[in-house]
Amino acid sequence: MRAFLALVLALIAGAWIAYSSQRLPDTVPASGAATDFSADRAFEDVERFAEAPHPIGTAANARVRDELMQRMAQMGLSPQVRPGIGARGFRQAPQLVASGYVENVVGVLPGRDRTAPALALMAHYDSVPASPGAADDIMGVATILETVRAIKAKGVPARDVVVLITDGEEAGLLGANHFFRRDPFARRLGLVINVEARGSSGRVQMFQTSPENGGLIELYQRTAVRPASSSLAVLVYENLPNDTDLTEALEVDIPGLNYAIIGSQFDYHSATATPRNLDRGSLQDMGNQVLAVAAEAAFASRLPVRAPSVIYANLFGDIVLAYPIWFGWILIGAIVVLMAFAVRWARHDGAFPVTDILRGAGGLLFATLSTVALLQFARRLTGAGFGYLEQRVLLAQEVRWEWAVALVVLGTVLLAVAAMNSSRRWLAVLPLLAGLGCSALGGFDMVGAVSGGLAALIGLVTFSRPVSRKGAWAGALLVGLLLAVAVQAFAPGASFLLVWPLLVAVFAAAVTALGSRRSSLALAMLAVLAAAGLGWVGGFAHFIFVGMDMVAVFALPAMLLAILIWPVAQPEEGARLGLLPGAVLLISGLAVTLSVRSNDPWTPRHPDIAYVGYQMDQDTGRAWRFSPARDHGSWVQTVLGADGGTVARLDHWAWPQTMLAAPAPPVPEPPPLIALQRGPGEVLNLGAIAPSGARTLVLRIRSTVPGAIVAIGDVPVSIPLTPGKWSRVSWATAARPLDLTIKAAGSGRMDVRYAVTLPRWPAGVAPLPARPTDLMVWDNSDSTFLAGTRAFTW
Repeated sequence: MRAFLALVLALIAGAWIAYSSQRLPDTVPASGAATDFSADRAFEDVERFAEAPHPIGTAANARVRDELMQRMAQMGLSPQVRPGIGARGFRQAPQLVASGYVENVVGVLPGRDRTAPALALMAHYDSVPASPGAADDIMGVATILETVRAIKAKGVPARDVVVLITDGEEAGLLGANHFFRRDPFARRLGLVINVEARGSSGRVQMFQTSPENGGLIELYQRTAVRPASSSLAVLVYENLPNDTDLTEALEVDIPGLNYAIIGSQFDYHSATATPRNLDRGSLQDMGNQVLAVAAEAAFASRLPVRAPSVIYANLFGDIVLAYPIWFGWILIGAIVVLMAFAVRWARHDGAFPVTDILRGAGGLLFATLSTVALLQFARRLTGAGFGYLEQRVLLAQEVRWEWAVALVVLGTVLLAVAAMNSSRRWLAVLPLLAGLGCSALGGFDMVGAVSGGLAALIGLVTFSRPVSRKGAWAGALLVGLLLAVAVQAFAPGASFLLVWPLLVAVFAAAVTALGSRRSSLALAMLAVLAAAGLGWVGGFAHFIFVGMDMVAVFALPAMLLAILIWPVAQPEEGARLGLLPGAVLLISGLAVTLSVRSNDPWTPRHPDIAYVGYQMDQDTGRAWRFSPARDHGSWVQTVLGADGGTVARLDHWAWPQTMLAAPAPPVPEPPPLIALQRGPGEVLNLGAIAPSGARTLVLRIRSTVPGAIVAIGDVPVSIPLTPGKWSRVSWATAARPLDLTIKAAGSGRMDVRYAVTLPRWPAGVAPLPARPTDLMVWDNSDSTFLAGTRAFTW
């Protein structure tokens, strides 16, 4: 019973530590010290700039630009609008390019040495079409303005501090592309700090650095306030297909740091991303973090130098541990020594067979794989599809869903560890059923089937007879060590996540002879060490939860949980509680999952998406009301059927997916003006002017002869034109003409498809009914879309 009490106290204390690490700071009022960051002062800018959606090229975005210029002029930053064309290709799809005319806003707080490499603070001021963008990224704009104000209050910095507010980030990093590739101002910069958001709350993560980050992390380590960052976050982000404006800076070899919040992702790119829904604590946290590092860099005699990348992560409070990659092997060596000492001492108190170590290893693998199978089953059980839009039903009730995930993880691990004290081969059926259940709930599920099947096979062998606690924990630690060695060798930036908890666990194993010491003092020490380890791991688990909809990734926190609590979680043989605690927690987790499935989360605060549009094919004269196939609520059905047409699934080349569509009366709309002119040699000039009021223009181009698009306006590009294949140019600022320069190998034919977005519902068809308060617009919903083709020969 004392061990069970130690387990309960460790879990409660660990949960409290993890929760405390995620608590947001109190906001500093507007009356706070001039040299401090005040979220209340910054929030005035959030309210000023995030009144309404303001995508690139719109009158609303021009209003934000003008107010931003006025605000920066009042601060003495001598702002300039630095316009140009951004044109950014895609490595994965070279035949695609995003482009548009941008108006970046740049200001300068002069430093003592105007020739020294400048510090740039960067955010973007445009939003996506249907979102006011209070978090993404007006929060970043407000953070930078308040940070520069606080730096100015500290005195004259050693170097210029550049305020770089880009345009067109949401359309494809267009403003950053123009600035870093073509604006000579960029050559003045020596360090960039970018501020972003993928949600409206939560702790700030410094999630990306430039390569060779040793010097940057030394700066971060020295200055960060309650930091949340790690080399794992950097490693993960580098392998994701995501980009921010900092990507463009790094591609021209300007070093930088990237900060963001990722909590309450329901509000990301959403109409609910309003100032009211932005957490001021997150704004304060962002300001605390950015001001600390920015002020240090601004007043330093020199900026951080490039140095080999390091392994690093935050512990508790303001502590960041960082060390070179080679030192990771020293830590692994220390784990080996402590483990050897622990096993040797434990065998002095009574030998245990080597097979116990093997079965302990099997128990940890069973716990880990079973967690994957059961979490995958729980994810399927929610009924939510996979994908950002599909998972919004979970984002609308993320606290409840996180409780479900935590209970399933904890229950599964406790069941697996508790089962080691007796023969319970029947437990192997649990992950097998969960794995099969995954496929029963949504088609064949590879993750569930493989993890469930492997866990069942391991369980049949592992639970064939009771295993000593000493041998079982030794086996679990051995698996952790082997995995740590592999990660240190192949992904050293992630190794700390295994190595640090393992150090805690093997220290506990050494001083308690692998858990055989059961005095009150020994149990108390085991509980304290486990709580500290669990609290730290819990912070990373929360980051995983809010950062990605991939429950299988919780295998690693589950493994670390098992290793840390093993000596107090494996009961004595014949103990009365046995499997009961784990079973209760697992059943509770699945019950909460069912409540997530049955709950209708849609409210005015968390409205569902209702996307509708009017599509006109100007070649055939046919028109449709349409909506993505997922949108099948009564309001959408009313909109689709308003003209009396039959709703059916339909495909059209202008749509990215199959739509629900119903015929609608055609409405005369002027098409874009598209012309091809032949220049000297093999040069062709393709020009397009969208109709008045258009927001975006997309051209798809197919040539019968090899060639390439070599310029958009005056910006060189390289977009191949492969005979028989379509290349695509998106132009985000359709109020301005689009000019393409093309080189083609000889005479031929060019087919051009156009798609135009007009941000209004067409006159002459039944108007849209009022939306219920639990439905919201998304992206270009409620717009008129024109499509057609042109053909040219030369």
